[in-house]
Amino acid sequence: MIPHFTDHAANERTYLAWVRTAIAVMAFGFLLERFDLFLAFALASSPHTALHVNTRATELLGLGLILVGAWMTWLATLRYHRNKRQIADEDNHSYSGTGPQRALSWLVVVIGIFLVGYVARQLVVISL
Repeated sequence: MIPHFTDHAANERTYLAWVRTAIAVMAFGFLLERFDLFLAFALASSPHTALHVNTRATELLGLGLILVGAWMTWLATLRYHRNKRQIADEDNHSYSGTGPQRALSWLVVVIGIFLVGYVARQLVVISL
C-alpha cells in the first residue's frame, strides 16, 4: 500500500488538468495567430470588401498565448513536484499556491478583453 495514495493521485490529476489547460491555451494561441491568414484570404476573395486586417496584433497575441501555455506547464510541473514532496513529508505545511493561478487568471481576463475589443474593431472596419 502506498502511503497517502489518494493525496498523490489528486496531485497528479490536478497536474494533468493544468497541462491540458496549457495545451488548450497554446492551441488557441496558434489558432488565433493563423486566423488572420484565413480572414485575409476570405476578405481578399470578396470583390466588394476592402482588406483591413491588422495581422500584427493577432500574431503577437497568438505568440503570447503560446508562451502563456508554456509558462502554465512549467508552473504546474513545479507545483506538482512541490506538492509531491509535501505529501510525502509527515510535517504539516501551510497552503500558499494561489499566486501563479491568480496571475494566470488575470492574464486570461486581460487577453479576453483585448480579443473582444479587437474582434469588435474588425467587425466595425469590415462593415464600413
